[in-house]
Amino acid sequence: MTSAGEPHATPATREAGTPATGSTFRATVPVRWSDMDVFQHINHARMVTLLEEARIPWLLTPDRPTAALGAGAVVVDMHVRYRGQLRHSDGPLAVDMWVERLRSADWTIGYAVRARDASTDAPPAVTAEIQLAAFDIDTQRLRRLTASERDYLQRYVRS
Repeated sequence: MTSAGEPHATPATREAGTPATGSTFRATVPVRWSDMDVFQHINHARMVTLLEEARIPWLLTPDRPTAALGAGAVVVDMHVRYRGQLRHSDGPLAVDMWVERLRSADWTIGYAVRARDASTDAPPAVTAEIQLAAFDIDTQRLRRLTASERDYLQRYVRS
């Protein structure tokens, strides 16, 4: 299971995908033995799943203004960059997330993934950008973010 996560400040660096200023949301995600491939590092498809598991406590927890996104948010675009290997023994992984772009119906999340013991100023092993859009399941159409969703996400926007 993913930990609840928490907002925290990050150093003012932009090295290897780390945001320049402000708060990020950090979640810790356990690595399962089955997440590794034959080369003994975390498989790409499993990394995408781990990124998803990291954003759940940030965006979909019932006490957050963005909880409604759990009923309707879709991935629009995804870019994952591997800058180093991560293995089972590196878990649970520390996943820092922030908003890179916020628009009326969609937003892009930036990710920096590090081994559990890595310093927050160490280059991340994996960086990613995932664009999500608010989606109305009943009408099968995109919808605008609510004012409370936008306000919550705005706290994490990076310049």
